[in-house]
Amino acid sequence: MTTHGFSDHVAHPRHGPLPMILLAVTVVTGAIDALSLLALGRVFVANMTGNVVFIGFALGGAPGFSLWGSVLALVGFLVGAIVGGTLIARAGGRRDHLLRNALGVEFVLALASLIAAILMVDGPGRGYLIVVLLALGLGLQNAAVRHLAVPDMTTTVLTMALTGIGSDLRKRDGAAVLRRLSSVVAMFLGAILGTVVVLHSGVVATLVLVAAMFAAILVVVWAVGRRERPWQVAA
Repeated sequence: MTTHGFSDHVAHPRHGPLPMILLAVTVVTGAIDALSLLALGRVFVANMTGNVVFIGFALGGAPGFSLWGSVLALVGFLVGAIVGGTLIARAGGRRDHLLRNALGVEFVLALASLIAAILMVDGPGRGYLIVVLLALGLGLQNAAVRHLAVPDMTTTVLTMALTGIGSDLRKRDGAAVLRRLSSVVAMFLGAILGTVVVLHSGVVATLVLVAAMFAAILVVVWAVGRRERPWQVAA
């Protein structure tokens, strides 16, 4: 079984530190989806497959599912993806600039969500606004990460990663298994973290955590982008 070890996540020959950075973003995604599912009306802001199914449940009359919440998340995600396309065009082929700009917008949207959570009265309107703001960020993130094209580092969708683990084990491709497994573990840990904070400290504390994690990742992206490296330029 071939493997390049965990060092490829830190300094990949083609992608530099992007794999490790995107793993950190995946942790944040898990925390955000835990928040939206547990505290914002049983809706996803990153997993659009889940939202489409939830819309079907709501239209079919199943109790406990927010039709408007899922629809708003879906629309917000699509608008965010469009904005992500604009950021891609403006990055001029610089992958570090694209990631920095995308995470910067996500950080601002997380702060806006935090302000809404603090200032608005608890109710459906507050939850819908937070869902839309977070979904905008996740749509943008998804578009940017898709353009970065780091193998198995989607930050939001794990279905193909899980499918690929079995295939790569059969091929004895240890490096691919490690990449995909690390994405699954990152999402898993983020979901646990988000759940613990939501259940014990509430929505505001979770949004503080999300904003702080985005800020920390932004600092890392800025730091690694200060010196010119081949990974920064799209192939």
